[in-house]
Amino acid sequence: MRAADISHDITEVLYTAEEIHDKLEELAARVTVDYAEKNLLLVGVLKGAVMVMADFARMLPLEVQMDWMAVSSYGTGTRSSGVVQIRKDLDTDLHGRHVLIVEDIIDSGLTLSWLLENFASRGAESIEVLALLRKPEAMKVHVECRYVGFDIPNEFVIGYGLDYAERYRNLRDVAVLAPHVYS
Repeated sequence: MRAADISHDITEVLYTAEEIHDKLEELAARVTVDYAEKNLLLVGVLKGAVMVMADFARMLPLEVQMDWMAVSSYGTGTRSSGVVQIRKDLDTDLHGRHVLIVEDIIDSGLTLSWLLENFASRGAESIEVLALLRKPEAMKVHVECRYVGFDIPNEFVIGYGLDYAERYRNLRDVAVLAPHVYS
């Protein structure tokens, strides 16, 4: 689905599928250099990071393992509640592993901050973060993010895995959701 298909539900397109692809390719090149001789584990945060993780992983010329964790701090709302719930834990032991958390977006930073602490307590050798999008104005806690695709305004965005009430995840672009949809 493209933005033109849902133009009545969005106010603007921030990034096209092509721009996202180019940025992920750039990030994959950096990660390839940084993890050339390391046993890398990609950890995707469900459900939003599915598109980012799939496309990013395919761009890496490295042998990597992947695992998934489902956590939630949103429910069906548009703002993080700050209370993290684990819905699916990892299947992989993190002890001694180089972990790269792959995120769709860093909003308040609360969920990611919690994940970083949680993974550190599991004995990971190193933990870094790759996020396609980051909202600097919305951050409530500082979270170190080594690989950032785009900094975006503090708007509610959809597409490329990002949703509103489980809708719009399959939008190929990243767009601002029109307030009339969630008001």
